[in-house]
Amino acid sequence: MSAMALFIARQRTREIGIRKVNGAGITWILVLLSKDFVKWILLAFVPAIPLIYYAMRRWLENFSYRTTLSWWIFALAGMIVLVITVFTVSLQSYRSASRNPVEALRYE
Repeated sequence: MSAMALFIARQRTREIGIRKVNGAGITWILVLLSKDFVKWILLAFVPAIPLIYYAMRRWLENFSYRTTLSWWIFALAGMIVLVITVFTVSLQSYRSASRNPVEALRYE
């Protein structure tokens, strides 16, 4: 995830520089770069829930002591993945957003 965030941030360096020159704050740039990753995580997580539930239920049937699957397990897993993603992307985005915009626009 970190490599992908670094690739996207470097690819959009010129856009970040233009937005900073026009007055965009670092927080707004972080949101701009993070929302695409969050959208992809949610898009992947929603169809994965029924598949994971089915696979886990089939796997748990083979044990003599059975337990039930609660909804909060899936919600907790989704939140952990989302927090790790946002943290990683925000770290890379902050590095790009805190640079001097003149350096990004100098060679254009």
